[in-house]
Amino acid sequence: MKKGLKIGIGALLLASFAAGAVFALVSNARTERILTVLDGDPDALTDAEKEYLDMNGDGSVTLGDWVRAKLDAIFHRNAAQTLFIEPVAGNVKLLGRTAYHEGTGTLWCSLSGSGIDFVGHGTQCTLTLIGDSNCKIGTASAPRYAVYADDNLIADAQLLTESQTVTVPLQASGTRVRLVKLSESANSSLGIAAIRLDGADAKAQPADVITPAPAKSHLIEFIGDSITCGYGVDGVFGTDTFKTQNENATKTYAYFTAQNLDADYSMVSYSGHGIISGYTTQGKLNSGQLVPKFYRQVGHNSALIEGKRRIQEDLWDFSVQPDLVVINLGTNDASYTGTDAALQKAFAEKYTEFLKEIRGKNPNAPVLCTLGIMGGNLCDAIDLAVSDYIAQSGDSNVRTMRFDMQDTNADGVAVDWHPSEATHKKAAEKLTAEIRAWLNW
Repeated sequence: MKKGLKIGIGALLLASFAAGAVFALVSNARTERILTVLDGDPDALTDAEKEYLDMNGDGSVTLGDWVRAKLDAIFHRNAAQTLFIEPVAGNVKLLGRTAYHEGTGTLWCSLSGSGIDFVGHGTQCTLTLIGDSNCKIGTASAPRYAVYADDNLIADAQLLTESQTVTVPLQASGTRVRLVKLSESANSSLGIAAIRLDGADAKAQPADVITPAPAKSHLIEFIGDSITCGYGVDGVFGTDTFKTQNENATKTYAYFTAQNLDADYSMVSYSGHGIISGYTTQGKLNSGQLVPKFYRQVGHNSALIEGKRRIQEDLWDFSVQPDLVVINLGTNDASYTGTDAALQKAFAEKYTEFLKEIRGKNPNAPVLCTLGIMGGNLCDAIDLAVSDYIAQSGDSNVRTMRFDMQDTNADGVAVDWHPSEATHKKAAEKLTAEIRAWLNW
């Protein structure tokens, strides 16, 4: 499409009256949006806008489409309208940590479980998604996501191309639309570039056709590793290897616990990461994969977003405060510490330091420190870390809880000995009971 396709309003008026047509000029949000697009640079159109401007549905935007679209926008009379909505707080409820880039109008979701949640009105909603530079690598690293309409699964897919659209049918009375990133941050991120709502009343404003889903009474932040990410939970033990394709944040103890308590959630989790060491072999320290190192970020991986930056450049401002923080770290550290008493003590010291950082960022939230699903070698060290923290800080709003070890015979096992969905549900039951007893939720 060439820039020379820009058509002046005067020329279109002349053409319309010459044809004997009589139209009434109606100003509404749809008209304003289309006129803004048509008076702009055709080469700068988004995929969603190009799709809309393809008036005859032949897959390309020609001069005829351009003229017809402009006439339709200028002389639009009482028909249903299309609105392009930015995915920002106020329009949608944000799930977990996200980063909005004003320059591109894109909301980036990197961490497991992050996404958006809103109620849309009209005939259908189309989400335009864009990937980072890792999206084309394949099923091992591309972001996996799910889209729901009133809790019914509409799409479960991976973003394997630079952009992709997902269309959700809407009810006239309103439909809750939810997008959740199922895979973890360490491999890739997903951007929501636009929300297109079709079929709204012509005179409706954006606030009439899209509203954020209501907030829950409580918000829980879950800090963890591959277990919290849902590593391999949709894979087959002994057959599948790690892929973002078989990760699923909605089948984890964290997600199930939030559902049990009717709470909102935020997951800050990275596979292979720990407190003093990430997963390692032969007792070698892995200081590159530490959750505390990335706790202040919206995510981290090596991919470029928008072709120029990385997600870890976006810092979380902690303005949204959780009502509870649950930590489930230590499984990877145990591959380094083993049963060595000195190394376990060093782990406890680093854990105490991390508790201080968490309290600094979340001054009022109770903190629950857990471990045990894949092994409890460091449970005593965590007890020591918490007691040392309380002694040093005077803050007694911290406690520990030991998960039951997974029963692989009874409940099965996921990829690389990770917990199955059945194990996650059992862990969620125990965690839910602990939270209810402690906080009376």
